Amino acid sequence: MLARTRPRTGDALRLAAELVDGGYLVALEHPPGDDAAAELADLCGRVADAGLSAHVEVTVPVDRLGEDTAVALADVGPALALSGSPPAVAALGPRLPAARIVVPAAGPGAESWCRDLAGGRVRLRAGRGARADLAFVRCLNVLMAGGGHPAVATADPRLVAITGERAAWNDRTPDSWEHVMPYRVRRYDRRRLLAAGYRVRVAVGSRGVRP
Repeated sequence: MLARTRPRTGDALRLAAELVDGGYLVALEHPPGDDAAAELADLCGRVADAGLSAHVEVTVPVDRLGEDTAVALADVGPALALSGSPPAVAALGPRLPAARIVVPAAGPGAESWCRDLAGGRVRLRAGRGARADLAFVRCLNVLMAGGGHPAVATADPRLVAITGERAAWNDRTPDSWEHVMPYRVRRYDRRRLLAAGYRVRVAVGSRGVRP
């Protein structure tokens, strides 16, 4: 399995290095295969070997891997972003306090979860539709008012603008939060945000450019 995926993973790592050279941060999204633990361990090791650990987060599907595997990956190099059901992710909190938690804004209990996590590292993911947008803004308000380091994952121009407004209202410095945007979407906006001094993390799939 690893032998088949490595060439495309190599392409993703080269792209990640180019983005880092351009001033961006990177979120590597890895779709787990039959041996998810080995694939993610290989990916994390290659990120570290490439000297990209300080600029790259690797998303870990906790429900698929389990707690022990996620903890083992944390020792390899790059920062981790934990995705999955709230109980599974919450159980890892004490063991991986530096990891970022992925919260889908449209998920059940998202606002309450954000309140619990507002002092830490959260990646808030937007959903689709008006109801999801309202949930996103409620979660965003909680995170921007908190003392943590939110990462706001949306390419919707309206939500991007609201994010900037909420950051300004809460006197957020540019280094205290970040945008997260897909590689192929709204590149001009991504460059504009970076030029304006914002931290921008680009989501890249580890088997290609689509996360």
